[in-house]
Amino acid sequence: MRLGQWLGFTGILAAAYILWQLRQVMLLLFAAVVLAVIINHLARQLQQRLRWSRRLSLTVTLLGLTVVGGLLVALLMPPLLVQFQDLLELAPQGFAKLLDWVEERLVDIVQLLPGFSDDRSARLFVDSAIRDLIQSFGDRRNWTSFSQQLGPLARNFLSVFNNTVVAAAQLLLIVVLTLMMLSNPQSYRQTFLRLLPSFYRRRADEILNACEISLSDWFLGILISSSAIALFSWVGLMILGVKLALVNAIIAGFLNLIPNLGPTLSAVFPISVVLLDEPWKAWAVLVLYIIIQQLESYWLTPTIMARQVSLLPALTLIAQIVFASIFGLAGLILALPLAVVAKVFFEQVLIHDVLDRWQHLHYFKHPEWIGPHPESEQAAIAEEETF
Repeated sequence: MRLGQWLGFTGILAAAYILWQLRQVMLLLFAAVVLAVIINHLARQLQQRLRWSRRLSLTVTLLGLTVVGGLLVALLMPPLLVQFQDLLELAPQGFAKLLDWVEERLVDIVQLLPGFSDDRSARLFVDSAIRDLIQSFGDRRNWTSFSQQLGPLARNFLSVFNNTVVAAAQLLLIVVLTLMMLSNPQSYRQTFLRLLPSFYRRRADEILNACEISLSDWFLGILISSSAIALFSWVGLMILGVKLALVNAIIAGFLNLIPNLGPTLSAVFPISVVLLDEPWKAWAVLVLYIIIQQLESYWLTPTIMARQVSLLPALTLIAQIVFASIFGLAGLILALPLAVVAKVFFEQVLIHDVLDRWQHLHYFKHPEWIGPHPESEQAAIAEEETF
């Protein structure tokens, strides 16, 4: 390799290393881009259907989203706060019921042991064991151990507070970046294209258009999936007679944005509420949400993604695992849009622009290479006719 090639290769490695170190910042930028693409798509639909100007369409879209978000907060927060307050008040009663239930199960287990055939002897043994356990725990609770626990408790509180502030700052940054890109998207797009070689800019613009279309299709797919999850949850909770079924269903629909983990998190609140009211319903709600999670993880989301963005179900699950391991929870939330964009780049850049022209390297020396390669296109047509 010549000196120029070595310098180019070293520059690529250095750029890759810098991007890897800044991957969390790049993920925030990607989230802002996704949000800007979705809002821009909605504004464009208004502009095309109602013949409005872009400024008016964008303003109406932002105001509409703000109003919808405010209505949802006004709908969800008051009942959730009331239920949370009731939960705190009923927690001691629920804990007592839970202890009684555990004691009954322990009595049933002890009765199976030799020498505890009758209910009275088994209950006396369990009561004595629980009393000894409580007394032992109480004896160990002294001021020394309590003071030793204050340090870790304070550090944990500061850690939670710090993480909350960081998350709020990141959300604010995403919103600001989104609004800045929506103000003049073409300028940011042209700036990005200027960073690429001149012979590839037109082709890169086509790839960006394909990414925008795929992200819009993904948003429609996730909207359908979340609506279906909310509907399933609402119907199931109504049948079980759970309080605030509609509120819990809306929460389940929103948490569906987090693949696989979302339905599990959405089950915490309804289970905690019914556990204090009618404990048997907690098992019914748990079974309901397990069924919904299985439907969402292995059928609903993979099927919708396969139809909307041609993303295979196995690739959907693999993308969630890979991006969650790289970026954490934020990567899990953005796993599907990341997979959609990665799929477009993989198909358009690696397969179409590199592998399909591997035996025709001279073709890259001319600007006319941008667009379908004649021989690769004929081979693709012949392959389709074969199948």
